[in-house]
Amino acid sequence: MIEVFKPDKNVSVKGANLLEHSASVRHADDIRLAELGYKSEFRREFSLFETIAFAFSIMALIASVSSTMEFGLINGGHVGMVFGWLIPSIFVMTVALSLAELTSSMPTSAGLYYFSSKLAPPEYAPLASWITGWANITGQISLMCSIDFNCAQMITSAITVASDGATHLSSGATYGILLVILFSHGIICSAATSILARLNLVYVCVNVGTTLAAIIALLVISENKVSTKDAFTLFENHSGWENNGWAFILSFTAPMWCLTGYDSAAHISEETAGASKTAPTAILVGVGATASLGWILLIVISFVIPSTAKILDTELPLPMAQVLLDVLGKRGMLVIWSFTTVVQYFSGAAQGVDASRAIFAFARDNALPGSKWWKAINSHTQTPVNAVWLVMAASGICGLLGFSVAVLTSLAGASVIGLYTSYATPIFLRITSGRHRFVPGPFNLGPCSIPVGIIAVAWVSFIVVLLFFPPGQTPTAQEMNYAVVIIMSVVIFSSTSWVFSAHKWFRGPIRNINELEKNSSP
Repeated sequence: MIEVFKPDKNVSVKGANLLEHSASVRHADDIRLAELGYKSEFRREFSLFETIAFAFSIMALIASVSSTMEFGLINGGHVGMVFGWLIPSIFVMTVALSLAELTSSMPTSAGLYYFSSKLAPPEYAPLASWITGWANITGQISLMCSIDFNCAQMITSAITVASDGATHLSSGATYGILLVILFSHGIICSAATSILARLNLVYVCVNVGTTLAAIIALLVISENKVSTKDAFTLFENHSGWENNGWAFILSFTAPMWCLTGYDSAAHISEETAGASKTAPTAILVGVGATASLGWILLIVISFVIPSTAKILDTELPLPMAQVLLDVLGKRGMLVIWSFTTVVQYFSGAAQGVDASRAIFAFARDNALPGSKWWKAINSHTQTPVNAVWLVMAASGICGLLGFSVAVLTSLAGASVIGLYTSYATPIFLRITSGRHRFVPGPFNLGPCSIPVGIIAVAWVSFIVVLLFFPPGQTPTAQEMNYAVVIIMSVVIFSSTSWVFSAHKWFRGPIRNINELEKNSSP
């Protein structure tokens, strides 16, 4: 006798309830977005875990540490690596907490400059929005270029090691690799939101897996570890500064470059389900996990470096490659380094999405030259494809700075300055002019909001000034910190545009939805 399959009614009801709940969440998101003044133009495909993975992937734990470890080694040796990471991480969490609170209240891709506009005094709202927006765009493009250039350097390091030092690629070859990476990222970032969301699951697995593999391999294989006392307390000043205290403070620059880009959760909030809860959670988990795992990784690295001077004298572009080579040997180093390079590549892909959403949002409010092109949504993917390619083209132009090591390093500093200035501006407005106008979202700091905000703004003010300093007291042209030149170029351009033109027509965020559309949002 053939039994006819009968679906379980309880399962069917549960499935229907789940779909109904999901649709209800997305409907609530679209209503909230309409209240903020924008119509929904993206598919909300990012879940909580995928949004966390996105924020975490941009910070690219092991790859970021590999790219910036040199700063800690130069400015304090073992102490610079270990405590030069820990101390800034604690203060960065105050910035993350404040941003999470703002994002929960106003979940829109416009993000930071939208927050500034709504929290500034009405007569200064357009200017506050303009300053924040341009600072963020500067940081986004600079960070995109820095990530992909470091990825190119990782590839050249692998080639040098694989050839036993016989092959050292030129700056021109490295720039060529950068262009190929940017082009491939342009293709990936142009994909539909559903594809991008799933890819981030791959990104985070490779990121965490490679980090854990490196930690275990270094601990198990290393036969020449330093003592616990030396790993935590041995201070060595290899910088050009005579004052050891100041040299140690300069080690703070390493984690500040690594712990950036977490505002990405705000920029994709219009593609996120349950954005007012999901986005702030992603910011906090992303920063917390990166800071914690990064500190553990650096402690392990500190144990396996018997001579910081030897590591800094390496001919490889990145000292971390030399650490892995010394401990794991050629074959082991190439395995870990290959996955580290993949992590860096994934970071660039995630950053490309983040930067394109920031460009799209600023263009949606007509703040960029050629805004009508950059705010266009592709009909097939429902993503801002034009904005993606603008990011890649601008990053390629910035990559020309890589022909000078000093200027390339300055570009990384400029990215941190731009991003953290855009983080601090709305936080400052939140604790001053906007403290009585701010409407808390599901995640809020309650009575702790003001003191946490004060600490965050004070920290950013300190770190921005720090990032303008050169690596030594008597820098040459080849050693100078050119971040001030990069930042001032943008400041002059945006200020001139504001004084002679933008102040006449830019009014901050522009509503693109009327009351009828708002009330009938699907």
